[in-house]
Amino acid sequence: MIKKQSKTKKDSELSHQDIIRHFDEKTEETKRHFDEKTEEAKRHFDEKTEETKRHFDIVAEDLTSKIEIISEAVLEIPAIKSSVESMKEMVGKNSEDIEVIKMDIQSMKHMLRRKVDVEEFAVLEKRVATLENKL
Repeated sequence: MIKKQSKTKKDSELSHQDIIRHFDEKTEETKRHFDEKTEEAKRHFDEKTEETKRHFDIVAEDLTSKIEIISEAVLEIPAIKSSVESMKEMVGKNSEDIEVIKMDIQSMKHMLRRKVDVEEFAVLEKRVATLENKL
């Protein structure tokens, strides 16, 4: 029996060593797996980071060009304001001129009403000619 015990102990040691070796292998395999997955995740995040950076560079460029357009428009505001003021003055002067023209037209209408029209003048000429012939 002593021999059997020693064999069992040896088998037990062997099993224990096998288990340790097995766990070591599995630990190494798990470590390699995690390292691979870590590298894969790192590559993925690096790709996404670059993609996001490119996207934001495009957005920033677009915003910059729009801001430049707005800046140029803002710089034109004083010139536009000056033009508007000039136009306001011209409109004011034109309004005054129109009022003068309206008054002139009213005056002409009044003067024309006081004048004899062509038919009335012809009748008056005949009457004068008739009176002259009688005299």
